[in-house]
Amino acid sequence: METLYADGIGNIRLVDGVVRFDLVNIAGMENEKANLRPAGAVAMSIPALLRTHDQLTKTINKMVEDGVLKKNVEAATETTDS
Repeated sequence: METLYADGIGNIRLVDGVVRFDLVNIAGMENEKANLRPAGAVAMSIPALLRTHDQLTKTINKMVEDGVLKKNVEAATETTDS
């Protein structure tokens, strides 16, 4: 199995019941804006996406429990208010 590192997701789309998203890496910064370059792509069914969401949510919650992460309520509020 190949390991692929990505700094984030560049684009998400739903095509014929398949969720597709592009993985990107930060290639550098210019004028405080990240220059992104493609790192790969992922395609999965909607049920697979929902299972992935559940797994990621549980992992994040566990990291918060263990003190590895701290929830930032202010940032979450700003995101949902936009």
